[in-house]
Amino acid sequence: MKNKTETLQVPGFKAGAVKAGIRGKDRLDVGLIYSEVLASAAGVFTTSKVKAAPVLLDMEHLHKNGQAQAIIVNSGIANACTGQTGMELARGTARLVGRELDIPADLVQVTSTGVIGEQLDLSLFSRCMGGLKESLRETGFMDVARAMMTTDTVRKTAFRTVDLSGKIVTLFGMAKGAGMIMPNMATMLGFIVSDASVNPDALQSMLRESVKQSFNAITVDGDTSTNDTVLLLANGKAGNDTLTDIASEDFVRFCQCLNELCLDLALQIVKDGEGATKLVTVHVKGAPDAKDADRAARTIANSNLVKTAFFGEDANWGRIIAALGRSGVEFDESLVDISFDDVMMVRDGLGLGKDQEEKATAVLKQDAFVVVIDLKTGNSEAKIYTCDFSLDYVKINADYRT
Repeated sequence: MKNKTETLQVPGFKAGAVKAGIRGKDRLDVGLIYSEVLASAAGVFTTSKVKAAPVLLDMEHLHKNGQAQAIIVNSGIANACTGQTGMELARGTARLVGRELDIPADLVQVTSTGVIGEQLDLSLFSRCMGGLKESLRETGFMDVARAMMTTDTVRKTAFRTVDLSGKIVTLFGMAKGAGMIMPNMATMLGFIVSDASVNPDALQSMLRESVKQSFNAITVDGDTSTNDTVLLLANGKAGNDTLTDIASEDFVRFCQCLNELCLDLALQIVKDGEGATKLVTVHVKGAPDAKDADRAARTIANSNLVKTAFFGEDANWGRIIAALGRSGVEFDESLVDISFDDVMMVRDGLGLGKDQEEKATAVLKQDAFVVVIDLKTGNSEAKIYTCDFSLDYVKINADYRT
């Protein structure tokens, strides 16, 4: 497997974007991804009780078909908390795309991101649909990645290839997300396309596991959104034997490639967290079970006091153990070790002094580092990826709608 982000093409897929006027006249804000043939499709969606209309529609379409042929995305307005009007808008958008591409409307996945509670106007989509179709090209993915951005400062894309019994299979993914980021999943959209041939049920299983290890293992600010969606389309153009057997070498190899791509995108989201200056991996090990390891790591990664200390490059391990203490996880304080990268700060619950603190402060000056918390009470571990909490985060979110 190798990273080829400079080559943004996937056989059988086209993509493009236009300026529809949702976010002003000079910004790409509607994008389209199209498979020339029917593709197996999988999706993982927000676990929020409040789900946006596009999420509900996409879940309905996937449950009915397990297949798709197009994804349309808009930024600026989330079409969330918009009632029956919003649902009709989502359905109407799917019909417009279907009519333009000459495919059934239920093979269209509709996605939106932006401000919650505002209504979209279907005429914005009907007016731009012809131009959107004309914009489709094999190398148009970067335009879609631009069109889906909200407070993102950079486009987030990843490209991989993998050899499946002599057939070179391609995967390309894009994501958006910078704030309101917390599993499950985040205020994020992620689209992955591949020319692999994969059974729809197997594809869903693959995606769910990959999301668990990547998009569901990140946090910027602890908030879960209404629109979170990750979609995966595989159109079979590579000509590989259809992946169905989870024990086969090709199945395992494809899953590893998908996991790698999803984690790449997830880490790009954390790095671009609103106001973020540091990428931090919180690694809890020695926990009684996997659930406790995950809970402990999430509590630490979401602590505002811990995250502001990271921003201030303050090796304040007291904030870490305090967060651990309120996590609800059973542990023995007198056994806990805490390290920043390879610098041990705490051994058996006790700090190791100013010299170690100075070394740890040097670690915190890096753009990326790992905080390791060893509970020494079991064999389970978990990693959660987070960032620091800066002054800019407050500034960005204080006037998000303006």
